[in-house]
Amino acid sequence: MADTALTAPLRSPLSHTAGRLAAATRTSRGAVRLAELPFLTQIDVRLDPKGAAADAVGLALGLQLPAEPDTVVRAGELTALWLGPDEWLVVGPPDRRDVEDRIREASGDEPVSVVDVSAQRTTLLVAGPRARDLLAHGCSLDLHPRVFGAGRCAQTTLGRAQVVLIARDEPGAGFWVLVRSSFAGYLTDWLLDAAVEWTS
Repeated sequence: MADTALTAPLRSPLSHTAGRLAAATRTSRGAVRLAELPFLTQIDVRLDPKGAAADAVGLALGLQLPAEPDTVVRAGELTALWLGPDEWLVVGPPDRRDVEDRIREASGDEPVSVVDVSAQRTTLLVAGPRARDLLAHGCSLDLHPRVFGAGRCAQTTLGRAQVVLIARDEPGAGFWVLVRSSFAGYLTDWLLDAAVEWTS
């Protein structure tokens, strides 16, 4: 019987744009920093926030699922995003299959939905002193730090592409833009075009 196992290495949706993103970062002289963060683990979780599973999952992950709309909780390598009253996205480093297993085991017999959506999106890093200005070119949210500061997230549009936007909580860490793989190339082109005033 023929071996049907996939042996080709994983290729991110933006592997062909790495050079362009790096060049834009260099020519901006530090104003903006653009890069892809490929293959992050992304687990969509739906459960009753007042049920026993919410606390059990939080303990298993070492973080409390955020209860306030559009907020982010981070602990160690994991980040939990509030997406809705009963929905969260847990993001971690690449290849962390154990995260899904830990959530499933912790939820026990409670009615919980746990779906690995890692292949659905890739992540763009947008950082630097002009990152907010760059994103404001195509995002209708008020991105002022008083409104959308560290630890905030939102499902929104950027340059007409649907994204999840995250204001990172580390100093100078900028933003993560989670975009569907099929729109990643378009959004990268849009970002590079919008950044032209700092990269030309």
